[in-house]
Amino acid sequence: MSKLAQDIVLKPVITEESMLGSAYKKYTFRVAKDANKIEIANAVEKLFGVKVAKVNTINVRGRQKRQGTAVGFTPSWKKAIVTLTEDSKTIEFFEGMS
Repeated sequence: MSKLAQDIVLKPVITEESMLGSAYKKYTFRVAKDANKIEIANAVEKLFGVKVAKVNTINVRGRQKRQGTAVGFTPSWKKAIVTLTEDSKTIEFFEGMS
């Protein structure tokens, strides 16, 4: 059973560093932990109608958080940095942010 594109690409990562990458057609997304690079590339192409050159993935580990005396962890997640081809159009969602 194949996964839907919406189940692979969960949400964009909006940080100062990720916004700097959008000038070079590099966009950062939070993705499903079990998704591989090929699935991520196909999902981004399907959702945004762009051509993907390469995908870099990073497993982000959960951090320790404290609230009073209680100690817990934030959940770990997977981040994908998607680089588009030179002739590909940009993703409009990120254009209004920078």
